[in-house]
Amino acid sequence: MTNILAIVGRPNVGKSTLFNRLVGMRQAIVDEVSGVTRDRHYGQSDWNGKEFSVIDTGGYAINSEDIFESEIRKQVHLAIDEADVIIFMVDVTTGITDFDDTVADILRREKKKVFLVANKVDNSSRIFDSHEFYKLGLGKPYCVSSISGSGTGDLLDEIVKYFSVNKNDNDDQTDILPRVTVVGKPNVGKSSLINALLDEERNIVTPVAGTTRDSIETRYSKFGFDFFLIDTAGLRKKNKVTEDLEFYSVMRSVRSIENSDVCILMMDASQGVESQDMSIYNLIIKNKKGCVIVINKWDLVEKETNTMRDYKNKILERIAPFTDVPVIFISVINKVRIYDVLQAAMKVAENRKRKITTRQLNDAMLPIIEETPPPAIKGKYIKVKYITQLASPTPVFAFFCNLPQYVKEPYKRFLENRLREKFEFTGCPIQLFFRQK
Repeated sequence: MTNILAIVGRPNVGKSTLFNRLVGMRQAIVDEVSGVTRDRHYGQSDWNGKEFSVIDTGGYAINSEDIFESEIRKQVHLAIDEADVIIFMVDVTTGITDFDDTVADILRREKKKVFLVANKVDNSSRIFDSHEFYKLGLGKPYCVSSISGSGTGDLLDEIVKYFSVNKNDNDDQTDILPRVTVVGKPNVGKSSLINALLDEERNIVTPVAGTTRDSIETRYSKFGFDFFLIDTAGLRKKNKVTEDLEFYSVMRSVRSIENSDVCILMMDASQGVESQDMSIYNLIIKNKKGCVIVINKWDLVEKETNTMRDYKNKILERIAPFTDVPVIFISVINKVRIYDVLQAAMKVAENRKRKITTRQLNDAMLPIIEETPPPAIKGKYIKVKYITQLASPTPVFAFFCNLPQYVKEPYKRFLENRLREKFEFTGCPIQLFFRQK
């Protein structure tokens, strides 16, 4: 049985702060501005030997100024339906509000265990203020301070009584599952693609750029695939980022790239390849991650005989010299070729882990080197004697030779291209090192 704990409540009561404390890291963005969290945010926690999932939700509000209000409410209801136990968080410093009454009315109808949690109880005098929340009809309020952690241990002691003991059969498997991160500029369709692949409204989608703020992780296990799919906030140019919230969103996106195995770089077909697309691509390659380029909104482009071929060639020209990257043209709204993206991403993940035996490498590459040796430098000839693949999470090859310092970049690219011809490393950056024999 999966143990799931959902944290719900009105905006700005400290739900994300408690979520971060439970999962043991700053996974959700926290700010004094209300309405920071929008999507459902998942994390893992454990207490007294019982592991459970935690869902952070956006603040439940009605008739507010937030244009995402209805979508946030929808995500809150989905989290309530999914959870086994619910934390209803209120703010002891403000007392009961109309929004609290609305959420309490919803939770009283649920047949699930609800824990009423009064947050921001930072001193003993506020414990008396918490008695007001008995009016909500959800039993005893548990007094905690999310920011300092006081009271959370007693709360968790009670919560885990409603959870079953986990069987850790799948723990090792989840650690080795590939992590596929969808990245790109704002409003290119990242969240729409993930919702289409999952066939559910997992992430909030609106025409407003910057709708996604946190990096949202979901396990995808359909059609024989099993991996983690991560949605990220759109990455804009540094000089365009003015708000603190967007800065933290961008940092989460960059961190997601660094922690991924494969990145799906989404571009808008109607806008062409822009400098910011290239900046994100270079960030992916710099971190030695697998890459799949996806051109969304292909249905908006006027097409002639060779439109797709010409568009692809322009992209490959921009990303040169590393051009061995899958390029897929899709329309998320029409669900055209979206599953080709999954197949390409999983193929790149396999290629990134590919190991070539030393014998295979030498049998394939030494004749090529002998036929086309490195250019002589200052009358000295370079002789490559031996090639091996190093133990590394990404494809790294060592070439042992007599004069490694004289091997220049053009010849390294030549050898990389021959390696790609002989062995399949599509979508994966390759590193070549030349060492003294």
